Amino acid sequence: MKRVIICGGGVIGAAVAFYLSRGGARAVVLERHEVAGAASGKSGGFLARDWCRGSALDPLAQRSFDLHAGLAETLGNPWGHRRVETWAGYADAGGRVARTQRLGSPRTTAVIEPRAFTTGLMRAAEAAGAELRKGAVAGLARNAHGAVAGVVLESGETIEGDAVVIALGPWSLAAASWLPIAPVYGMKGHSLVLETGSGTPAEALFLEYREAGGEILSAEIFPRADGTTWVCAISSASTVPVDPAAVAPDAGAHERLEAMCRVILPALAAAPVRARQACYRPVTEDGLPLIGAVPGVANAFVATGHSVWGMLNAPATGEAMAQLILDGRAAHIDLAPFAPAR
Repeated sequence: MKRVIICGGGVIGAAVAFYLSRGGARAVVLERHEVAGAASGKSGGFLARDWCRGSALDPLAQRSFDLHAGLAETLGNPWGHRRVETWAGYADAGGRVARTQRLGSPRTTAVIEPRAFTTGLMRAAEAAGAELRKGAVAGLARNAHGAVAGVVLESGETIEGDAVVIALGPWSLAAASWLPIAPVYGMKGHSLVLETGSGTPAEALFLEYREAGGEILSAEIFPRADGTTWVCAISSASTVPVDPAAVAPDAGAHERLEAMCRVILPALAAAPVRARQACYRPVTEDGLPLIGAVPGVANAFVATGHSVWGMLNAPATGEAMAQLILDGRAAHIDLAPFAPAR
């Protein structure tokens, strides 16, 4: 049985572990903080089947959107996979709000609770034989021929494996010093989770919101099946801390989000705040994720850099990576556009 070490317990790592375990491999997931402890637990969880048309991401997105529906059906849907109507519009600090365009229907857009999805996939992987271990990866172990043979932890322990997958989100930047891969950076996003109740319509909103000072925010508002609503509008670039637990919001970011909520939707104005969140999305220079085998380094694989579409594209990424590692090729997705060393 092939033993595969997966570095990272976010949604990509969990999906790779899930599909590898279903394929008969022994997956070992290494996570320094906690499963879904970074962007995979704090993202919007918005899914769109056809929003990547015209780009290299389109086949991945369409395949993944359909896999999401199948996973919800076969695994009991503890993450609240919910089909939604999706609208565009505008709003301002004076209270003017208007819808301008329908962006998606229940056939093409959906919402999930991301932490529940990530932890649910991890539990399903463990039930199929995967192992979850606490540990921070400091480098790769190599055999006499230069092939990757496992990982070295910060503690000094070596964990052996037949293959290693780098799925560390924005922390994958460190792997660029171990392997010939394109760099991955972090873009910080801020969000609120509000207790809005079960009566909130299944409608996702994308609004251009003009603050009182004139700055325009791109607001995203996603009601979830668990009675919460996720709101995001403020991003910034800053250095990613070494420890995911040390991620902190920018000063005043959440206050601006709360002020926006009080203005644009009465239902949000009085809603208790369940969580004020900040996380780093993993981004690449060309906007495409790194998915595939590392050229010139046997047994090394990468799956990271998914930016805002990580939650959407996790299932198809996990499936493709498992097929690549176990069968030598991905059956449904052409991985050439996502080559790790491009």
